[in-house]
Amino acid sequence: MSSFQIGDHVIAEYKTGVYYGEVVEMSSTMKAAVRILAVKEHPTQGDLHNPMDPNVAFFHQRRALSFQEIALMPISTIRSYAGAIPEYQVSLERALMAQISKLSEMEAWARRSLQELSQLQQEYFPKSN
Repeated sequence: MSSFQIGDHVIAEYKTGVYYGEVVEMSSTMKAAVRILAVKEHPTQGDLHNPMDPNVAFFHQRRALSFQEIALMPISTIRSYAGAIPEYQVSLERALMAQISKLSEMEAWARRSLQELSQLQQEYFPKSN
């Protein structure tokens, strides 16, 4: 079984987000109920079965779990945490801004990569006049 006890502070993954939380109940099905205290990583947007594809039938918007919300999580996605837990709103803003920044960097990288590939295409396949 697990070594978690009710009241333990943990870092837990739920779907595509990562949260700081507190164990509030242990289940005999290898799951634990975790009360959300802060957001470590904001959930990923889009279709998880087709990552990086904006043209899917349903592009999922995923909200972070709310402060004090309780989620049932597999024990395999939970690990002990002994550090300070940030204030929920501050952590939510930090996690959201980190994801926005990461996606903006990817967007800039993609634009630059397309420029370089376009130049290579011209070099590889010069137009004949």
